[in-house]
Parts: sequence; structure tokens; C-alpha cells
Amino acid sequence: MTTTVLVAGATGDLGERIVRELLLHDTRVRVPPRPGGSRAAVLCGPRRDRVDVVEAAYTDPVALTSALLGADAVVSAVNGTQDVILDAQRALLAAAVRAGVPRFIPSDYSADYRRIALGSNRNFELRRQFAADLDAAPVRATSILNGAFTDMLTGQAPMILFARRRVLFWSSADQVLDFTTKDDAAAVTARVALDEDAPRVVEIAGDRVTARDVARIMGELTGTPFGLQWAGTTGSLAAMSNLMRRFSRTTAEPFPAWQGMQYFVSMFSGQAQLRHVDNERYGRWEWTTVRDVIGAHLAAQG
Repeated sequence: MTTTVLVAGATGDLGERIVRELLLHDTRVRVPPRPGGSRAAVLCGPRRDRVDVVEAAYTDPVALTSALLGADAVVSAVNGTQDVILDAQRALLAAAVRAGVPRFIPSDYSADYRRIALGSNRNFELRRQFAADLDAAPVRATSILNGAFTDMLTGQAPMILFARRRVLFWSSADQVLDFTTKDDAAAVTARVALDEDAPRVVEIAGDRVTARDVARIMGELTGTPFGLQWAGTTGSLAAMSNLMRRFSRTTAEPFPAWQGMQYFVSMFSGQAQLRHVDNERYGRWEWTTVRDVIGAHLAAQG
């Protein structure tokens, strides 16, 4: 029996990967295009005959409800701050309830935001707030927690100082850090969307390493020793982040520098570490490791 899944944020980086994975199964995918965006991205590639573009803005409850009628699940892969993670997803959830959609996968795709200290991570707190809405709604929700995206280690997350042959850490070089690639997270998301018995939370980690492990991996891959560089405590990093946030001129950007600092605080403090990883829930496959991602990056750099 074909499963119908609406993917919000399908034209984004992670969203496109989720759509691709869903189409490997017996599914039809509905895609509300990004406001002002092109439909071409979601209609290209193989199996595009099973992709339906539905016109529905988050500010139009009637159209949004209509777009969801008959769907078996909603997968959200939207990205942003309060206007997206709370406002847009709340509109999507309300429409899903009106349309009778039984299952909802929110745009979490993060480390464990449930135990972080209040005020320590804006993006995690937005997800925690929306999780409370989900728990109160008459839908079966499943959050996917995957740690940080491994892909970020090659540039966006300034933990590896490639030119200086150093790996940064805060407080402890032996704190376990959870990483999963976007492709692996998308593959699991597709399986969760098809799993009528999925639990409230699915935790996965393509790799679990420490800063000390990363330094060793870098040395083995490059043939040059990489040292560990203590960058302070998570407390000092949190204080610096709060100071930068106070003087920031924008609050709408999803990943300003101070938010990146907050992510490192959550990870290196251990507050956001995954505690119930179940990588074999949907069968065994070769997870992409930190070594795989860094090795591919180094090979591409020549």
C-alpha cells in the first residue's frame, strides 16, 4: 500500500535528501514549494512522477489543511528560528490535526535538547517548546535526534583547525560527541515516516567520538600529527556566547556565531549527549563515520 507523506521544507538541503530517500520506498510525496522559490528542484530527478507540488502557505489554514487531506504522515524539515520552528510548524500541526493526519515528524534533527539548561541554547529551546505542542496534540509524533551533522566538521563547525593542525575542545577532550551525516539522518527519517509504530523519539548516531579521537583521526589521515587545543571551559564559552548575543544586531538568523558557541556548550558539557542510541532499529547498514567525512573532504581538497 502506497504511503503518502507531505514534506515541509522539501527544497532545503536536508529536505531534498529526505524526499530522495522516501522515493526509494512505496510512497507519494507532497511538497509545498518554498515561498517565492522554484518548483524545479523538487520535480527533477528520478521518480518525479510520484512527487506532487501542493500550493499551501503556512499563513493559509484552509489551503494547508486541503494539502494534507489523505496524507499518512507529515515530515517537517524546515529551518529557521521562532517564526519557522514555532509559528510555521504550529500552523502545520494545526492543519494536520484538522486533516486527520495520524503522524508528525518535527524538524528536530539535533542533539538531545530535552536536558539542556534553560537559556543555554536558543535553537534547542525552540525545539523543546514545539515538542510540548506536539505532546498535547492528537497525533503520533516522532522526533529524530542525531547529534550534530558530521558534515559540519569540514567547515561550518570550527572545531578542526586544518591549517594549524589543531583540534579544539572545551572543558574535556574526552567528552563523547554524537555525529550523523545528513544522508544517514534522511535515510532514517524516511523509515520513521513509514513506521506506524515509531516511538516518540528515535536516537541515532553515525559515529560517537571525542576531540581526542578526532585529533588521532586527523593525524592518521594526513600523516601529520594533530594536537589538542584547550579553548576554555564550557562555562566561559557560554558567557562569551551570551555577550555576543546581547550585542547582536539580528535575532532572525538561524546560525549566528553565538549560536554555534551554544551548540558546543551543549555538546561539550554533555547535556545534549544521546543516551539511548538505537542504530539498528531499521536494520543494519554502513553508517558514514567521522573518518569517512573528513577523508572525503581531504581528498576533494587534493
